[in-house]
Amino acid sequence: MNLKERMKTKTMLITTMIALISNLLVSCASKTSTVQTIQGTNLTPTPIYPSGVSPSAVLGITADEINPFNSIPWVRVSYATCVRNGPSGAGLKATVAKFHGLGVRVMLTVCQWAKDARLYDTKLLNDAAQAGADAVQCGNEQMKTGPYNLGVSPGFFAKFFDLCQQAMHAVRPEIPIIIGSNDPHVGGIDFAPLAQEVKYFNAMQAAMNTSVHPGGNWTWRSQIIGLIDSWHNGYPSQATNSLYGLFAFWAQQFGVDLNSGALGKHLWVIEGTGCITGCGIDSSSPYVVAVSHIMTLITDVRTTMRYKVPFFYFSARDFSSQGHFWPMGVRDGNNQPKPLRQDLSMGARRLNMTCASGQVVVSSQEQLLARLYNGCTLLSNYISILTS
Repeated sequence: MNLKERMKTKTMLITTMIALISNLLVSCASKTSTVQTIQGTNLTPTPIYPSGVSPSAVLGITADEINPFNSIPWVRVSYATCVRNGPSGAGLKATVAKFHGLGVRVMLTVCQWAKDARLYDTKLLNDAAQAGADAVQCGNEQMKTGPYNLGVSPGFFAKFFDLCQQAMHAVRPEIPIIIGSNDPHVGGIDFAPLAQEVKYFNAMQAAMNTSVHPGGNWTWRSQIIGLIDSWHNGYPSQATNSLYGLFAFWAQQFGVDLNSGALGKHLWVIEGTGCITGCGIDSSSPYVVAVSHIMTLITDVRTTMRYKVPFFYFSARDFSSQGHFWPMGVRDGNNQPKPLRQDLSMGARRLNMTCASGQVVVSSQEQLLARLYNGCTLLSNYISILTS
C-alpha cells in the first residue's frame, strides 16, 4: 500500500471514531435529559414532617405569625372557617411550613361552617389537610348555640367529624384528631352541664354506629376530646382550680387514673384562660384583673403539666369580642410584651425561677409561660410577689 492509500485509510478510521464518539455523547445526553425530566416532572418530593411527641410535650399558645414566640413548642392555627381572613390553600401551607421551619409544631383548628349537610363539603376539609399540621381539631364549641356560636346536632356533627378525620389521616395518618371543644364549665361545680356534654357524646356515638357507619363499634371514649377552661384558677386562692375539677371529671368518664398521665391520651385543653366577666370577681379593679390573670396562667400550666395533658394557652394577645375587652393575652393588643402584673410597668414585678441551666429572672408574661413550659420552677414566694 502506497503512502497515499495509507493516508486515506487513516483518515477514514479517524472519521469513523469521531462519529462513534459523537453518537455515544448524544445517547448519554439523551439519557441524562430523560432522567432529569423524570425527576423534575414525574417525581414529587415527599414532605418531611416533625415526628410525633408524647401528650405531655404538647404545650402551646395561639399562633402569632408576625412575631413568633420563643421556646414555646406548639401553636394553634385557625383555618379560614374559624376567623375572618384566616389562612387556607397556599397561605395555610406556607404558615404551617414557617412554623415547622422554626421547630414549632402546629395544631390546626377547623371550625364547623354550617348546621346541616353543607358541613359535608370535603373540598374545605381536603384543603385544610394538605397543610400537613401535626394535630387537627375538627370542630369548635359544637355543643354551644347562640349569637356567637354555631352549635351542631350530634348526628350532623358525627358525620362531619368522620369526614374530617378521614381527610386529615389521608395526608398524615399518624396525627391526633381532636373532637371539637366542649363548652367552658366550672369543674367541681357544674355537674349538670358536664353530664349534658356526656349525653351529647353518647348521641354522637349512636349516630356514628347507625347512620354514619351502620353496625360499627365507634366509641368516643377511644378518641380525644377538646376542652375549654376559662376561670380565674389560682385566685383568690390556690384552691380555686376549675381545670383540676374538669380533669377529675373526664378522667372518671374515660376510666383512667388521673395521676397516671393517661388522661392526656383522651383530652386536650384547646383553650386555657382566665375569666373577668360573669365569674364573681371585680372586673372594674385593674389590680384584681391583673392578679387573677397571672395566677390563672401559672395555675393552669402547673396543673396541666402535673397531669401530662396537652394544653394551649389563650390567647397570644389582648382582644375585644362580644362587646367586652379581654386582657387575657400574654401580649397586649399592639403585640407588645406585657409585664407580669399588667396593671404595673414592665419590671415592677420579677420572678426568680430555677431551670436546668440555672437561675433565671423573668419580668414578662411570655417569658414566664415559655419558662414554665420548659420545666423551670418558681420559688415558693411567687404569690406574695405577685399580689403585693
